[in-house]
Amino acid sequence: MANQLTLEEEQALRKTILRASEQGWGIAIGFLLGVGLFLATIVLVLKGGPNPGPHLSLVRIYFPGYSVTWVGSVIGFVYAFVVGYAIGRTVATIYNRLIQTRA
Repeated sequence: MANQLTLEEEQALRKTILRASEQGWGIAIGFLLGVGLFLATIVLVLKGGPNPGPHLSLVRIYFPGYSVTWVGSVIGFVYAFVVGYAIGRTVATIYNRLIQTRA
């Protein structure tokens, strides 16, 4: 004896499965961007030299306090995480609204 879903139950289940977690997307994208900037900074710090990362140091235009140093890598991680969180949450919100209109 197989349990069959009604049409309303099937639509409700489909809506729930397709819905993206806004907080999950925010954390995932934020962590990805934060770790990316952190690692890029650390690689340049370890590489060393008289002027490490002249191009990456231009990020300080957007992220005040950032520099290509050990402390700057942590500051950059925080800034990039916040920006990534906002981007991820926005993408998930738009996706959920588009799915809601189609379902």
